[in-house]
Amino acid sequence: MALHNTIYADGQGLPLILVHGFPVDHRMWDECAQQIAHMTEQAGLEPFPIWAPDMPGAGESAVPDESATGPIAEDGAYEQAMDRLADAYVQLIRDAGYQRAVWVGLSMGGYVVLDIHRRHPDAVAAIGLLDTKADADSDEARTRRLHIAQECESSQTVDAVMHFAAPQLHDSTVKRSADFTAMFAALIQSQTPEGVAWRQRMAAGRPDLNAELPKIAVPALVLCGDLDPSSPPAVMEPISQAMTRSEVQMRVIEDCGHFSATEHPLQVAEAIVDLVGQAVKASNH
Repeated sequence: MALHNTIYADGQGLPLILVHGFPVDHRMWDECAQQIAHMTEQAGLEPFPIWAPDMPGAGESAVPDESATGPIAEDGAYEQAMDRLADAYVQLIRDAGYQRAVWVGLSMGGYVVLDIHRRHPDAVAAIGLLDTKADADSDEARTRRLHIAQECESSQTVDAVMHFAAPQLHDSTVKRSADFTAMFAALIQSQTPEGVAWRQRMAAGRPDLNAELPKIAVPALVLCGDLDPSSPPAVMEPISQAMTRSEVQMRVIEDCGHFSATEHPLQVAEAIVDLVGQAVKASNH
């Protein structure tokens, strides 16, 4: 799998890899990444690489062919695709000469980051899990995901996922703002139906990753918005508690929904810079 990589900053030391959520691409990190780069010197850290690759079928990354995707389940889910994607992310840093990185993933990106730790723990210097979960899809959620994939493919539109941009009554102040709604809708509309479908089929086939949490022994960040409808504190706090071998920062951002890094980039950047600082200290010991 070839991943188009956006480089926000260069530098020495551990790279920071930001893994985006669904159904958008690396641009959800734009402001947060800029804030991270700005805060680096203030935190007393040497400049470090900040990357945000596009997942397959997102942004400028192509949809993988069948040989790269792997076997397809009877219901249409891609049951090896996430493992292959995790390998591709690690190969990206290895090809650039790095052995380890700080990995931060939001929502679907969190699934990928956890799978990277499962398959390549030696490549993880620190881990950030934002607005995500470790569970595999329930039967109902898997069916719903695959239905959305099929709808995107058959309609040749991304209409089936435009609800991600639609503000709801109990959403955060930012998400209910006209500017944010328009920006996020434009991000989704710029995706391809085939790319959206591929990522849904990949996520539908992913493994349950709860068993990975107690194995994490590197600095960790667990963060969510208090108004996140799918990964609220009640979902995220047990994730942090399960990381019994790690020193975990648990952060809850007030008046914040599912896309915390896009809704409140400054607060998320502060937490990520703290995580990078912890990783640097741990690597120097």
